[in-house]
Amino acid sequence: MPLLIEFKSPFSFCVKKSIILTILVKTPTPLLKLLPVKDPIAAEKMNALIRNSKDFGIQLYPCGTEDQGIIHVIAPEKGFVQPGMVIVCGDSHTSTHGAFGALAFGIGISEVAHVLATQTLHQKKPKKMAVTLKGKMPETTTAKDLILFILQNIGTDGGVGHVIEYRGEAIKALSMEGRMTICNMSIEGGARAGMIAPDEITFEYLKDKPYAPKGEEWEKAVQEWNKLYTDEGAVFDKEVVLDVTNLTPYVTWGTAPAQAISIDSEVPMPKNPNEEKALEYMGLKPGTPMKEINIDAVFIGSCTNSRIEDLRAAAEIVKGHKVKDGVKVMVVPGSMKVKDQKCIGGTSFNFKNSGRIRYWIKNNGVE
Repeated sequence: MPLLIEFKSPFSFCVKKSIILTILVKTPTPLLKLLPVKDPIAAEKMNALIRNSKDFGIQLYPCGTEDQGIIHVIAPEKGFVQPGMVIVCGDSHTSTHGAFGALAFGIGISEVAHVLATQTLHQKKPKKMAVTLKGKMPETTTAKDLILFILQNIGTDGGVGHVIEYRGEAIKALSMEGRMTICNMSIEGGARAGMIAPDEITFEYLKDKPYAPKGEEWEKAVQEWNKLYTDEGAVFDKEVVLDVTNLTPYVTWGTAPAQAISIDSEVPMPKNPNEEKALEYMGLKPGTPMKEINIDAVFIGSCTNSRIEDLRAAAEIVKGHKVKDGVKVMVVPGSMKVKDQKCIGGTSFNFKNSGRIRYWIKNNGVE
């Protein structure tokens, strides 16, 4: 299943346009409204996606509609993503959807064009890598801490050429939102994709989603999905086993996610020129306790952490507190569904009452 985002799609539609016309059935598309966009280049790309979607009968969720959102947030929300699928998109964090037991990875512009034209894609078979987590995560830690811990151990190139399967008790205990966070950041370890075997948590998340199977088709689908697990004794090209029993909250000290460390630790001594440059860029000195580093800006959002579970967790932390003078905070929900006051409950209230938080809650602005 190909997913499209505005900044890479125009060229893809232009390539072999006549072939695309032969394989896509044209369907009526209602008039779509766009917000005023000041950047003329960005505006033209968005308009091009609207035109192309209308011409070729592709479902579009444009700006200003109740279904608008980040592609890697709204696709799971609507049930487009299901176990066993092969999913591609012109964005590296397409690996997010591996959380459902799908093979999902990012591709380039010309590859997007090829997929639209032929529904096929020539790929070199990746190697298999297993990351097995032993033990139960402490309640004070989250999926983000878990993936930063993994990246610290395997490095930015630890997964190059591989598809990673995440396994173990800690993975099975994660919600779908947590699993999406893990698979989303597989790319930061150099992996082609990340995957987690589907289970009851997966099925419960998908059940009753708009595009999930219904009735008897649902029962048949679950039967097939239950077969999508790694065989006992399967051999991997690379295996990493980590104990997460004593995992603590993790933060990054440098310019890459793999440059991560426990919040209880100190800024490390650089081991190579890249780490020296990272420390220089960040303005940090080795030996400084991480807890003593002042925060000047906070962003809550992105395709990694902008789902309702993420915002509720953040809102619970700020509840009853005020943002410190000199600190800038921005919260960007990943979709209009997440933004919806009814969906969020008291989350928006907590953010607003914390002061100086820019919370994106309207179609055309920030409060």
